[in-house]
Amino acid sequence: MAVFTPVELSDITAWISQNFKIGEATKIRGIHGGIENSNFFLDTVKDGKKQEYVLTIFERLSAEQLPYYLELMRHLANKGVPVPKPIENNQGEILFSLKGKPAAIVSKLPGLSRMQPEAKHCAMVGEMLAKMHLAGKDFPKSQENLRSLSWWQETIPLVLPHLNSAQKDLLTHELATQEAFFTSSNYDMLPQGASHCDLFRDNVLFDSQGSTDTSKDQLGGFFDFYFAGTDKWLFDLAVTVNDWCLAENKQDLDPVRFDALMQAYQSVRPLSKEEQASWPLMVRAAALRFWVSRLWDFYLPRDAQMLTPHDPTHFESILLSRRSL
Repeated sequence: MAVFTPVELSDITAWISQNFKIGEATKIRGIHGGIENSNFFLDTVKDGKKQEYVLTIFERLSAEQLPYYLELMRHLANKGVPVPKPIENNQGEILFSLKGKPAAIVSKLPGLSRMQPEAKHCAMVGEMLAKMHLAGKDFPKSQENLRSLSWWQETIPLVLPHLNSAQKDLLTHELATQEAFFTSSNYDMLPQGASHCDLFRDNVLFDSQGSTDTSKDQLGGFFDFYFAGTDKWLFDLAVTVNDWCLAENKQDLDPVRFDALMQAYQSVRPLSKEEQASWPLMVRAAALRFWVSRLWDFYLPRDAQMLTPHDPTHFESILLSRRSL
């Protein structure tokens, strides 16, 4: 949620009032963090009441790719999954143009992220992730995960020149392992569907109803679906586990958090025997995906306001840890 395309209140006041039924825009401010799109908190006033939204200008995704993400969010919201719901303009559209780029406005979820999650937070996330997977079973659109194997194969040659020999060996060996896994019969049998593919701690909110007591936390919702795709549900679960269930050393899995998340997920959707057998390779795949992505962002960055690339060595360490499972 960096800002590549600056937007001032004066840029959107007339646009909002002429095209939407969400009231008068009163404040806009860029959201710090993330690295893909330009995101802003947008405040409006309608009938004397303050309303809050999130405005996103898409920097990499095309107008042809975006309907999948926006319509998936609308589908899940209509199924009762707590996710941002796209706001329609006066013509009933949820994708529009702002400053010559694709843009969308979605509802703002309540709550705050918990960057030091307890087991109960992990359990809430696991349960809702399983419910989200099942709620998306009848979503009619399909779009591949754009950061899956083919992207790794394209991107790894670009980052290899920046790495030392040990990192090059690790990256090329893991890619070969995952290429074999992705073409295996066991992989083909894994259930799949609409997946978030980026459900990190900063993409989940917990609402304590104004209290500072985290024991009162309830799940506020999942957001930032712009890495979503049709993928193996086990991959989505592995991505989530690799961030939510870290031990204090920030690379190994903490058994208490891990058990809480996995038990809650499987209370809704038990894993098949093929999924259980594929788990060790899938958590490695999830670690590889984000190591490659962070290497790319770190060594081949784009200019942006408020952009701070993530440290790629974090997921290098996680991958090394998962290879020992």
